[in-house]
Amino acid sequence: MTGTEPVLSTRALNRATLDRQLLLRRSPMSALAAVEHLVGLQAQEVKPPYYALAARLEGFTPEELSGPLGDRAAVRMVTMRSTIHLHTADDSLTLRPLVQPARDREINYFRKGLVGVDLDRLAGIARELVEAEPRTMKQLREALSAEWPDADPQSLAVAARCTLPLVQVTPRGMWGRSAQVSLTTAEHWLDRPSGPAASADATVLRYLAAFGPASVKDMQTWAGMTRMRAAFERLRPQLLTFRDENGVELFDLPDAPRPDPDTPAPPRFLPEFDNLLLSHADRTRVVPPANRGRTWQANTVYCPFLVDGFLAGVWRILGDALVIEPFGELGRAQRADVTEEAARTLQVMHPQESYDIRFGTVIP
Repeated sequence: MTGTEPVLSTRALNRATLDRQLLLRRSPMSALAAVEHLVGLQAQEVKPPYYALAARLEGFTPEELSGPLGDRAAVRMVTMRSTIHLHTADDSLTLRPLVQPARDREINYFRKGLVGVDLDRLAGIARELVEAEPRTMKQLREALSAEWPDADPQSLAVAARCTLPLVQVTPRGMWGRSAQVSLTTAEHWLDRPSGPAASADATVLRYLAAFGPASVKDMQTWAGMTRMRAAFERLRPQLLTFRDENGVELFDLPDAPRPDPDTPAPPRFLPEFDNLLLSHADRTRVVPPANRGRTWQANTVYCPFLVDGFLAGVWRILGDALVIEPFGELGRAQRADVTEEAARTLQVMHPQESYDIRFGTVIP
């Protein structure tokens, strides 16, 4: 860094990120194209990916995502940050191998429970089990414990999840359907082998297209990986560099959108765990310092909403109402815009149901 790079303000970073996240204006792209562009959606629970796309796409319906899941054009599996993501089938076969080093490190945390366990043999047995028929984690723990009765059952299951590219089979993840988590391998579910791992360089470019401008630490936070500096350095000649207001070096694609910081940003209702709030080491581009940590309490995570592009409160459907809890005072126009966006969210996601919209308390 030379110290002469242009400085991007927090608002400039906010607007650039919102634009790439399809949150500055709704996109006409398909659900599957959006999942690919966003390099997957956080999917710890069933509903969040649907709400994530409802906030981002024009004309979206839940069936537009359930369809690809049912057709096996999209899958749910552990990838970034060791969390469940919903990916296109093609991405699942290349991104999962990319993050394998992180999964190997994860196994190390469970070594005490894996004394005497040959991980290659465990992977082979686990693969045979889940490819014979999809298995729940409980079934996998019990079967592996029969092979290694002295090992910790939970550690055995974690090792299987970390060594194999396990996907959640449908109907799990489909809108309006209910099913426990059952697992098989991506190769078996998709009837094709895993491709070679996506290159670090190509993944950096995709990350910047969806989350940039960003620092090396930002990208590592999103991926749950380390040692990505070398990829950024290889790409430096074809990237632009900036600094944030704290002097941190940021990288970006030359032709990526960087809107005027004063570009209007309409309210948006997001699901819990939305990647917008989880994919940067420095989250101030979306989360004001005063609101840091306010979307969760104990083990409960609440759905955030944005006003003027920044985290402004939380929301939740409670009984017969969508309840909105702002973190600060909303002006009359802002309150009206937030209410209108809440009504749109309900119309898209629950067109056959009737809910009130009210401002109140979401977090006890």
